[in-house]
Amino acid sequence: MTDSKRRAWLVTAAQYLLGALALAWVVRQVEWERAVSLLGGVSPGTAAALVAVSALGLLTSLSMWHVLLDAAAPTRFREAAETGLVVLFVNQLLPSRLSGRAVAPFVARDRTGMRYSDAIAVSGVHTGLYALLYGITAFAGIVVARGRLPLALVLVLLLSTGLYVAAGTVVLLAGAHMRAVNRVAGWFDALAGRVPVVGDRLSALTGKIPAFTEASSVAFRSLLADPGAVGRYAAGFVLSVLVVPGLRVWLLFEALGVGFEPVVVLPIYLVMAYSVTLLPLTPGSIGVTEASATAVFTGLGMPVEAVVPVVFVDRLLGSYLPALTGWYPSLRTDFSELAADVSPGD
Repeated sequence: MTDSKRRAWLVTAAQYLLGALALAWVVRQVEWERAVSLLGGVSPGTAAALVAVSALGLLTSLSMWHVLLDAAAPTRFREAAETGLVVLFVNQLLPSRLSGRAVAPFVARDRTGMRYSDAIAVSGVHTGLYALLYGITAFAGIVVARGRLPLALVLVLLLSTGLYVAAGTVVLLAGAHMRAVNRVAGWFDALAGRVPVVGDRLSALTGKIPAFTEASSVAFRSLLADPGAVGRYAAGFVLSVLVVPGLRVWLLFEALGVGFEPVVVLPIYLVMAYSVTLLPLTPGSIGVTEASATAVFTGLGMPVEAVVPVVFVDRLLGSYLPALTGWYPSLRTDFSELAADVSPGD
């Protein structure tokens, strides 16, 4: 085994270990007998509502891919849905959402048959808009929660939120202004490299930004200039990232007899709590995300006995099960063959 492969293996092992330790910390924070009894009291009507809301959230999330893919080239919803599901699945295997999005152009080209330059444009617009909207929303949550969370936790959330905004800005600038790619990517790389402990891993994300060509940049600008596509995408973001998760968690808290006030800020608190998904700490941010969300909601005054099961159920319905559904379409995708088959002019 070469030194580079050994280092890569050690980093991966460390990330899985960190995820396991984070999950262990969460598990030890709660009296599980009480938590199980609380969840056991969820009515069949509430359970059905949770499933229906979660299904709506997944369909809306997949429709965001369809909006952009169809704007670039006529695309059936099934093709867009398979693209989105495979990307969701890959995101749970790699340490950062941005890393998972790097395979999106190959998957989109494979599923839809569109030109590779158009697939890069769609993936870039999706990544850039999503990261920017997510970062802005998470920052709003930090502002609203000011003074209620520990300083160390706020600093971590500010770091992850800032990275979302920076990543979204970099991708959008890179796609719309190719000449700015090297300058902006270099700035992002230098900034990320100064972060303690995970700086090297963050710097590596710069290489995951879509490699825009002149053709893909033209398609990128065309998509961004389409107010209908951008508007429908933003509406899908609000529904799938804010409304659905907020409603799901509210239903869970209510079922456990724990009220959350004011309800209107619950969705942005959730986005803030889950913003650590961009930090390349563990595969799919498993463990770390649950730990950060638990710390956020207990810091906001919610009882840990209710927070832990609610967070686990929310992550299961909102992230893990949807990602698992992407396993089957991923079996029909040969990523190495796709990458070897693509040339920038396609």
